[in-house]
Amino acid sequence: YIEFIQNQPQGHYGLTSPISLAPPTDKDHIHTQKLIEAMKPFGVFEDQEELFHRTTVLGKLNNFVREWISELAESKNLPPSITEQVGGKIFTFGSYRLGVHTKGSDIDALCVAPSHVERSDFFQSFFEKLKNLEEVKNLRVKYSCKRLELIDLVFAKLSLPTVSDDLDLRDDSCLKSLDIRCIRSLNGSRVTDEILRLVPNLENFRLTLRAVKLWAKRRGVYSNIMGFLGGVSWAMLVARICQLYPNALASTLVNKFFLIFSKWDWPKPVLLKHLEESFLNLPVWDPRVNPSDRYHVMPIITPAYPQQNSTYNVSVSTRAVMVEEFQRGLEVTDEILKGKSDWSKLFEPLNFFQKYKHYIVLTASAFTEEHHLNWIGLVESKIRVLVGNLERNEFITIAHVQPQSFPGNKDLYKQSGYVSMWFLGLVFKKAESAVKTNVDLTHGIQSFTDTVYRQASALNILKEGMKIEATYVKRKQLHYFLPAGTLQKRKKQRVSDISQNNSGLQCKRSSLGESCSDGSKDRDSRTPSNSSSLNKISKLDISTAETERLVQVSPTEMEATVALRASGPPIGCTIPGYNTVCQLRTCFVQGQHKLSGTLITDPKNASPKQHYSPTFKVSRPPTSGECPQKAIDGEKARRGGLGQGGFEVVLITRLSSKELPDSSSPVPTNSIRIIKRSIKLTLNG
Repeated sequence: YIEFIQNQPQGHYGLTSPISLAPPTDKDHIHTQKLIEAMKPFGVFEDQEELFHRTTVLGKLNNFVREWISELAESKNLPPSITEQVGGKIFTFGSYRLGVHTKGSDIDALCVAPSHVERSDFFQSFFEKLKNLEEVKNLRVKYSCKRLELIDLVFAKLSLPTVSDDLDLRDDSCLKSLDIRCIRSLNGSRVTDEILRLVPNLENFRLTLRAVKLWAKRRGVYSNIMGFLGGVSWAMLVARICQLYPNALASTLVNKFFLIFSKWDWPKPVLLKHLEESFLNLPVWDPRVNPSDRYHVMPIITPAYPQQNSTYNVSVSTRAVMVEEFQRGLEVTDEILKGKSDWSKLFEPLNFFQKYKHYIVLTASAFTEEHHLNWIGLVESKIRVLVGNLERNEFITIAHVQPQSFPGNKDLYKQSGYVSMWFLGLVFKKAESAVKTNVDLTHGIQSFTDTVYRQASALNILKEGMKIEATYVKRKQLHYFLPAGTLQKRKKQRVSDISQNNSGLQCKRSSLGESCSDGSKDRDSRTPSNSSSLNKISKLDISTAETERLVQVSPTEMEATVALRASGPPIGCTIPGYNTVCQLRTCFVQGQHKLSGTLITDPKNASPKQHYSPTFKVSRPPTSGECPQKAIDGEKARRGGLGQGGFEVVLITRLSSKELPDSSSPVPTNSIRIIKRSIKLTLNG
C-alpha cells in the first residue's frame, strides 16, 4: 500500500485534497467487471470497427472543410501565399470527445475557420458544397442505412488569418475579439478538453460516466432542456468524484457519486477548479457580482473560461427529484457492494406513471409535419417554465416532468394532424385540516402558454393549427392517454428495446455547449390503441373549463377543442404514421356553434434535439442577412453527408435575435386562434 501511494503523482486534482487514496481491492475489481457486464445489453459500448469508421468519417470531413476554406479564400481574391496556408480544422466535443459515446450516437463537432470566413459563408457556400456531393444522404435515410453517421457541426471563426493543425483551443487568447456566438461554439470543445485534463484516471472516469449516464436516462433525469442535467453536467459531477477518490475503480466511484451528491449542500456550487480571471473580461458565473446567479439552485460550473453554470435550467422541483434519485442510487449501490443485489437493479427504469396521484397532460399539435417539428421544439424548450410556474403555486410541493414525449392516440385525433404529449406529476401539500382546499392552476398554465405563443410569434413560426393544451387527470385516468403496457410497472425490458433507447437514437436537440449533445433517440414498437376508451371519454372527471381568445382570426370557420384525449403508444417514442388522438370539437360557423365528434390521424411525432432553446429543421441554409443575427442556439439547417457508407452533417446555427425571455414578449399578431384553459381542483383534507 505504501509503495502504491509513493508511485502516485504529487499534488492533487480539484479544489480540495482527496477524501481517500485507498487502492482498489480484489473485490472492487470483481464488482467493476460485473458493472461492465450489466451495461453491455444497453448498447453503451462501441466496438473497434465502429470506432474506426467514425475516425475515418471525421478525417474526411476535416479534409473537406480545409478544401472549402481554401476555395473560399480564392473566391475572395486573397493572395496565393495566404490561400495556400489558410487551413481550417474540425474539433470534436461532447460524449464522443469524452470517450463515452454509445452505439449509433451522433458526433458533436466544431468547424474552426480563419478570419476571412464569415458565418454566412458557412451556411451558404459550405452548405451548397455539401449538397452537391453524390454521397449526400437525405435525412430519412438515417433510419435505414447501417453505416450512416450523423454529425452535428457548429461553427466558429478566429481572429487569425490561418488555422494551423496544431491549434490549441485551450489557450484563452483564441477567444480574443470574438463575438458571443463563436465563444459559445468554442467553449463546447474547451470545456470537454478541460474536464479530461482535470481527472486523475481517464479509464475509470469514462466507465463511471457511462454508468451514471445510463442510470440517469433510465431514471428519467437526463435532460438539460427539461430542467434536469445534460451530458456535460453529469460528466463534471463524475469528474469531481474522481478527484476525491483518485485511485478508486468504477464500482466504488459510482457508489461514492451517490453518497456525495445525495448529501451535497445545494446550492453550494460544484467546481473542478478555482474560478479564473482573464484579460478578456468576459462575464463569468459569480453570484457576488451577478444577482441572477444567486437564484441558481444546483450550480455546476464549467471549468473553461469564461466559466458558466451549466445547470441554470434546474428548478426546485427537478433538483428534489434528482436528490431523491441520488438517495435511491446510494441505497441500491450499498446493497450491491455488500453482495445483496446486482447492478441490474440500479438500471431499473423509473415507473413514472405509478409514482404520483395527480398529473398534468400537456399536448402540442400542428397540421403539418414541418410545423409540428418547429412547434414541439419550441414547446419542449419552454416546459421548464411550466414546471416553475406550478412549483410556485402555494399548494404544490413538486412538479415532476417526464422528459420523454409521447404521441397522441390513433383513435382520438384526426384533423389536428401531428400531436405530442408530455406528462407532469404533481405532489400537493397535505392539508392541515379536514377542510377541502380549492387549487387554481389556471394562472400558471396560461402564463406558460402565453410565453410559448409569444415566442412563436416573435420567431415567426406561429401557424394556423398550432395548439397547446393542458389537462389535469388523476392516475386512474391515465389509461385514456396511454396503453396499459406503458402504465404497468416494468422492472425488466427487452434488450432490443433497451439498446434502441440508449444507443444514441434519441431525438437530438442541437446544443452548442452542454445538455443533450449526446442524447439518444427513443424508439418503440407499435402497440394497438385502446379503442374502447372512445365511449368512455365522457366519464372522465373533467375539471377544465375552456375559454378562447381570438387574435385577428381570418378564417371564417375555426374549431376549438373542448374534450380530453385517450390512449397512446408505449414508452420510448414517437412513431411515424401512428400518433393520434380523438377529440370532441365545437365548430364555430358564421356565429353558430355545434358539437361534433371527429377523428384525426396523427402521422408522425419526432422530438428535435435541443439544449438552451428549440431546434428547427429548415430546408435551406440561413440567408446572409439572417446569419449575423442568430442569438440562441438551436436552428438546424439542412442535413447532408459524405464519405463511404454515407454520413449526415447537420449545420447548426442559432435562433434569431427575436428569441425572447420566458416571461415577457409581445402579443402575437398572426391570425391564429389561441385557446385558454381554466384548471381548478378541489382537494380533500
